[in-house]
Amino acid sequence: MKLIMALVAGLVFGLGLIVSGMTDPSKVIGFLNLAGSWDPSLAFVMGGAILVGLVAFRLAARRPKSLLGDPMRIPGARQIDRRLILGGLTFGIGWGLAGYCPGPALASLASGGSQPLLFTAAMLVGMAIFEIQDRYARAAAKKEK
Repeated sequence: MKLIMALVAGLVFGLGLIVSGMTDPSKVIGFLNLAGSWDPSLAFVMGGAILVGLVAFRLAARRPKSLLGDPMRIPGARQIDRRLILGGLTFGIGWGLAGYCPGPALASLASGGSQPLLFTAAMLVGMAIFEIQDRYARAAAKKEK
């Protein structure tokens, strides 16, 4: 049942991205182009997502378990550290250059175009590089102890 619900949630998210036009990189680039012909539609999509998220997190915080019976795991980190800043900068640079972030890129794969395929492949390579680097850093930190 959990796998089916994960699939349904992913499909709803992807459909929302497609319907809102957020799988079109030119919409994202238009939003980021403050000096040119600015397209505010992404702000409305983000605003809607924030409102839904606020309600969902408030309701989730009141429950000890999810609707499927798993314990609630609400993010607890509140500090801004180097990893968060570097990750945000890297994400923002990639988003601004390509017009894609991971969700819309995956939803755009259904279009069969080469651009979302290339972006997704590069994203997966970047994730693999991070994993290798992170494992190396953790192993080095263990040796120092």
